[in-house]
Amino acid sequence: MLDKSQLSQTVSQPNMDEQEIARFDALASSWWDPKGHYKTSLAFNAVRVDYIVSTIKHHFKPHGAADKLLDGLSVLDVGSGGGLICEPLAKRGAEVTGIDASGVSVEVARRHAARSNLAISYHHTLASQWAASGHQYDIVINAEVVEHVPCQEQLIKECASMVKPGGLLILATLNRTVRSYFVAIVGAEYIMRYLPIGTHDWTKFVKPAELERWLSGAFVRQHITGFALNPLNGVWRASSSQAVNYMASFKHSA
Repeated sequence: MLDKSQLSQTVSQPNMDEQEIARFDALASSWWDPKGHYKTSLAFNAVRVDYIVSTIKHHFKPHGAADKLLDGLSVLDVGSGGGLICEPLAKRGAEVTGIDASGVSVEVARRHAARSNLAISYHHTLASQWAASGHQYDIVINAEVVEHVPCQEQLIKECASMVKPGGLLILATLNRTVRSYFVAIVGAEYIMRYLPIGTHDWTKFVKPAELERWLSGAFVRQHITGFALNPLNGVWRASSSQAVNYMASFKHSA
């Protein structure tokens, strides 16, 4: 299983040569190519972003204009990867920060954001280090990370500590069910090869009730949805079933 709790060696150096820059640009092009190897992940990301934007709009700006819906709101994406969630939110006006344990991911995200003319602040760091510095945001997002760390409750609490009172914590992960084992591991890794074999450890999947237990009483769940893939047309959609994966939003009510 991937372990996202360890900080990789940094690759972001001021004196990177042209070959290094070309390598990161190539990775960015690959990760963001809707017809490339990661097209299924990109399609999945699109439906997740729709949910995130809808949730933020409902909570903060129910009558906000679509093009600048997130103006004035600060967002932290924990485990931001190549910036797939950060960029759509920045385009809608949010002040976005992304943190990731992978130095390669951070550099790829920076390069792609620069090419897209987006002012996103990326940092090669862990949630524990960032939380210890006292950072706080209107919205904190942790998507598909908690199932890749050994101290899951600690990560959730660190994310929660960075949400301003009245703000939102948005969490996404895989549910620990029999169905998720066959769909997310047997199907996605061994049969369809959407992901490398060994990407997930089913025992690290998290039930919704566990997330709620790890959060303090200051957080109240606002909404939860699952996501399902139509294998015939490759289209992802929101689903009432959370048996495989889900995304939930929690309000900091303190």
